[in-house]
Amino acid sequence: MTGQTWKSPAVIGTGTMGRGIMDMLITAGYQVKAFDNCKKNRISAREWLEERWWKLAEKGKKTLFEVESMQERLMLVDSLQGLSDCDFIIEAVPEDLLLKRNIFHQLDSLTSAETVLATNTSSLSVTSISSKCKHPERVIGLHFFNPVWRLPLVEVVESAHTPLELVQQAMSWLQTMGKEPIHVLDTPGFIVNRVARPFHLEAYRIVGEGLADKNQVDRILRSAGFPMGPFELQDLIGIDINYSASHSVYEGFHYDPRFRPHPEQRALVESGKLGRKSGKGHYIYE
Repeated sequence: MTGQTWKSPAVIGTGTMGRGIMDMLITAGYQVKAFDNCKKNRISAREWLEERWWKLAEKGKKTLFEVESMQERLMLVDSLQGLSDCDFIIEAVPEDLLLKRNIFHQLDSLTSAETVLATNTSSLSVTSISSKCKHPERVIGLHFFNPVWRLPLVEVVESAHTPLELVQQAMSWLQTMGKEPIHVLDTPGFIVNRVARPFHLEAYRIVGEGLADKNQVDRILRSAGFPMGPFELQDLIGIDINYSASHSVYEGFHYDPRFRPHPEQRALVESGKLGRKSGKGHYIYE
């Protein structure tokens, strides 16, 4: 991989994070292949991206030619085999270890040994995700944050097998797209999600103890300089994603009580109240 410049990236998973990563790559000028095992999701992702790009054109931030070119650079494929000629693949499916591990196991045999395989996991072990791969040294973690086009931070995760050279190459590549990568080790929650657990969990406890309601907690923290309060942020991230990260960190630290998920997180997920994407979470959205 020495001196390698990646030219044909792909994205697996066309949900919120997958769309954001696709947008970043296409905006940077790359021809991007994208796969989701649900055809409806693939079509919805294209429609969503094109609507976003045309809105930028209406605001004068993109030209007609730029939008048309971006549309042409997005190629949807209907199988993992359609990604076999790509040299950098970013997986952005739901936070399910078995699902991710199975995808990487398939990619390991479908792609060249030189193809870099990245996971957008927010808290799962990259080493565990790559455990079924014959070439785990080409697997790396790239934890993007939502919305991808607004938040520059990317945690670049070094697994037990990832060579430092690949970490450095990935960081340099991300910088060419305006990102601010940080090198982190493969520990539960990495840095951001580990620090964020008390931010979210103490907010639940404060409300549960009757010290303040959710709106008050969010308003107070905004007044203190935070861009968003914990409940607003969870609605933006997705309460299901936040709960998954909480559970993963809790399990990763051998059920340390300080990371124990709050019962309301699970209740909200089971009731389908996932935040902005479902129209209802801690708050109701039109």
